[in-house]
Amino acid sequence: MSLPGLRIGHAADTAAKTGVTVFLPDAPAVAAVHVAGGAPASRETDLLRPGNLVERVDAIVLSGGSAFGLAAADGAMRWLAGHGRGFAVGGTVVPIVPAASLFDLANGGDRSHLAASQSIYPGLAVAACEAVTGSPEIGTVGAGTGATTADLKGGFGLAETVLEGGVRVACYAAVNAVGRVTLGANPHFRAAPYEIDGEFGGLGLPSPLPPDAAAIVTKGAVEPHASTTLAVVATDCALTRDEAKRLAIAAHDGLALAIYPAHTPFDGDTVFALSTGTRALTDGPRGLLGLCAAASTTLARAIARAVYAATPAPGDKLLTWKERYER
Repeated sequence: MSLPGLRIGHAADTAAKTGVTVFLPDAPAVAAVHVAGGAPASRETDLLRPGNLVERVDAIVLSGGSAFGLAAADGAMRWLAGHGRGFAVGGTVVPIVPAASLFDLANGGDRSHLAASQSIYPGLAVAACEAVTGSPEIGTVGAGTGATTADLKGGFGLAETVLEGGVRVACYAAVNAVGRVTLGANPHFRAAPYEIDGEFGGLGLPSPLPPDAAAIVTKGAVEPHASTTLAVVATDCALTRDEAKRLAIAAHDGLALAIYPAHTPFDGDTVFALSTGTRALTDGPRGLLGLCAAASTTLARAIARAVYAATPAPGDKLLTWKERYER
């Protein structure tokens, strides 16, 4: 399941427990970004500010590896340039590839690649570009390969909403939160009110709410730059960059609906908005309001699905949701 006009590819190094996910629109797409976490690792996000020259991007890259992972954008640029895609300037093309990385360096994976003379991330990005599809996998894949939450293994998730009139909103999340996604130490997801067709277990909300539902539970030995949830909210609706920026801001509410605590000083929570522009935005500001509302609940679902779909791997430091709650 993916938005028409947008393909997504994953690649991973299972020994290192890290990976890359590339979002590749069929044509350059209007994009924006909003960072609400206190410890981001990002590249080319200033370029997406309203008022700057380049309004469209050729790809968006999410990766593990913290600051090391930002090198993944080099691989995506190399692949795009080889296919003649980019911003035409000075007789050449320059691919526009914003990127963001999450911290997965303490998840039990082999870290020998960090001392190598050449980063693994550009190669992973090239592999992800070669693997793009309209129906990407979820769970322990791509940028979510080594992701964790406070008490469960994280992962990569997606969800989609079709609005009245056929406008589509699709959200994708690499969930590596400092907080947790369940209501207390039980299997019920915080995103339960927005679940569709039992997509993450169909458990609903517990009744009564557990006494630890509001307890602040975070990863052990929390340090700055040690977590982050990365997301892309995409729509087929044609948006200006200002409108895309508003969509990215609103989508951050989905993190707060699905993760507690969110947007902390230790997270680099970042949401990109992407418009493929195949449908007109109707009903002016009210139409944008509907998009923004759908983005928040759809992202909440994508976050829960990421954790629900995670699978175990040798050397994991945390159990998956299914290992803990489906015994």
